[in-house]
Amino acid sequence: MPSFDEVLKEAGEFGRFQKRVFFLLCQTGITFSFLFASVVFLGPAPDNYWCRIPGAAELSERCGWTLEEEQNFTVLPLRLENASSSGKCERLDIVWDSSVSCTSPLTRYGNHSVGNLPLAACHDNWVYKQPHSSIVSEYNLVCGNAWMLDLSQAILSLGFLAGSFTLGYAADRYGRILIYLLSCLGVGICGIIVAFAPNFTVFLVFRFLQGVFGKGTWMTCYVIVTEIVGSDQRIVGIVIQMFFTLGIMILPGIAYLVPTWQGIQLVISLPNFLFLLYYWVVPESPRWLLTRKKGEKALKIMHNIAKHNGKYLSPHYSEITISNEEVSNPSFLDLVRTPKMRRNTLIFMYAWFTSALIYQGLVMRLGIVGGNLYLDFFISGAVELPAALLILLTIDRIGRRLPFGISNIVAGIACLITAFLPEDMPWLKTTVATLGRLGITMAFEIVYLVNSELYPTTLRNFGVSLCSSLCDLGGIIAPFLLFRLAAIWLELPLIIFSILAVVCGVLVMLLPETKGISLPETVEDVEQIS
Repeated sequence: MPSFDEVLKEAGEFGRFQKRVFFLLCQTGITFSFLFASVVFLGPAPDNYWCRIPGAAELSERCGWTLEEEQNFTVLPLRLENASSSGKCERLDIVWDSSVSCTSPLTRYGNHSVGNLPLAACHDNWVYKQPHSSIVSEYNLVCGNAWMLDLSQAILSLGFLAGSFTLGYAADRYGRILIYLLSCLGVGICGIIVAFAPNFTVFLVFRFLQGVFGKGTWMTCYVIVTEIVGSDQRIVGIVIQMFFTLGIMILPGIAYLVPTWQGIQLVISLPNFLFLLYYWVVPESPRWLLTRKKGEKALKIMHNIAKHNGKYLSPHYSEITISNEEVSNPSFLDLVRTPKMRRNTLIFMYAWFTSALIYQGLVMRLGIVGGNLYLDFFISGAVELPAALLILLTIDRIGRRLPFGISNIVAGIACLITAFLPEDMPWLKTTVATLGRLGITMAFEIVYLVNSELYPTTLRNFGVSLCSSLCDLGGIIAPFLLFRLAAIWLELPLIIFSILAVVCGVLVMLLPETKGISLPETVEDVEQIS
């Protein structure tokens, strides 16, 4: 009986059928990037808001004040008397009733200076010029509640983490395309609920679930693409990540055109429902079908692929070799039971963690420099395109391992140099730091490809999902590591980043080269890779 790779070569390793499936699934990268980075535009801090004095709303209505007039009567005197007070997190500890004058509401307090009037902390009585422009103004995430905005992004990352485990396991057990479609449906439904959440608790619950399903769409589409193309074409996984970058560049345009956070949330969530149409055009992974002893279905799909590619399968291809490995429910122990699987798993877990930690750390350090938020965000995404182009130019010529290791080492050295460059040369610091980001972006994109190539089909989706969950852990830790260490010494985070990156570069050189080899079908195949 022929092997799957032999049948795939005759059916076409990257023909018209695979190109169509590839292009369709690439759109998932765009919508996932929307979800990944949306907090930047869902939660910008409002420019103009203040704490309202009790009774001010009724007095404002009786006196016919505009919001500007109310602000002038309540906040302006406070600022004049106490320059350190903005009127945003504290207010005058007074109550306005029907006896207060519309023209001079503070005259009832006699000759007392406003600076001598008692102050009270504001808890839930804020007024915003644009109340629905941001989740910050929608749910009062200001002053003492400002940490809740960070919580919303941490909850999303926790959702990604949960999705890596639960949906990665489900895709290996129940099928790639089924979990992909259910995940798309889940992202869309949860996204709509998030947009109309009546309170912040509901917002957090469904943002977490959106993270779970979002990770399911991203990881599963990546695995489907790598499993239906030949070994020489698996760099298509790098191109999928270029669509992620494209989404990063599109997102500020959406935010610029849509004035409210609910509108932005709906625009980035609703396209996921269109992916449900893939039920009729994207088949189940034939590799996965073979591991579940469904050879007839796999062969039927291969005949369909050959037909669309203008090929013809030989009549003796009536059956395809099925893995002799007994399929059981995958677990972490399956990833570390044998020596080379254990080595690969531990290195990949560290590589995912390091890539995410350094990538997000460098973005936060360089990305917020003032100026136009929309333009700055667009440019920060455009910086990532050369990384993918460099990978495409090198990965099939010199292999995976060398670019993987060198990109990490370059990122580490760049971080170290940046830390010790003088402050009076900002252009040079920015240039070298950008080189570091280019290197870590390359490493981040290569780890996707190599991770999927060094796991057997029976464990591929679960293995990639579990290892990439360390990426989400790195994303949670990154802001805390950056800001706490920077408080000690501004450049200290770069020193930590450089050590992590160089160690990662050395470790990945211990992995086998996967250029041109067939995807392993069993754990035994992995152990035989030299």
